[in-house]
Amino acid sequence: MVNDEAAAVSAPTSPDSVQVVFDDRRSVADAGLILPSTLAERLRLERLINRCVDLGDRRGAFRPGRKAMTLLNAILAGADSIDDCDLLRSGSTGKVLGHRVMAPSTLGTFLRSFTFGHVRQLDRVLGEALARAWKAGAGPGEGAW
Repeated sequence: MVNDEAAAVSAPTSPDSVQVVFDDRRSVADAGLILPSTLAERLRLERLINRCVDLGDRRGAFRPGRKAMTLLNAILAGADSIDDCDLLRSGSTGKVLGHRVMAPSTLGTFLRSFTFGHVRQLDRVLGEALARAWKAGAGPGEGAW
């Protein structure tokens, strides 16, 4: 994806500007993450999560959006454990995702900081994300009901 090493370590770019190539012998065929990453960017999900999820002063509380987006993308790529989230750190996958990919140990700390009350915050994220998607035209359209 990136030809020079300095650019390979730079911050993520917009998924709209990504050219998909295999740039690492450990790369896997996860180009299918471009569509959900583009949708997440257009719905501004990372910022929405940062705004709605407040874990207080617990460890792992900083920038919950990054961590949640890493978990979501890992699940979409087939992860079924925290260790599987490391898959997203190969090659330039972070450029496809449009956010910094967090380490599995950081994700574990993040998940352990949740309590039942935080589930309500995530429910608020879901409601707002669906409202944004419907407003953008993802709903069933007029007369579908």
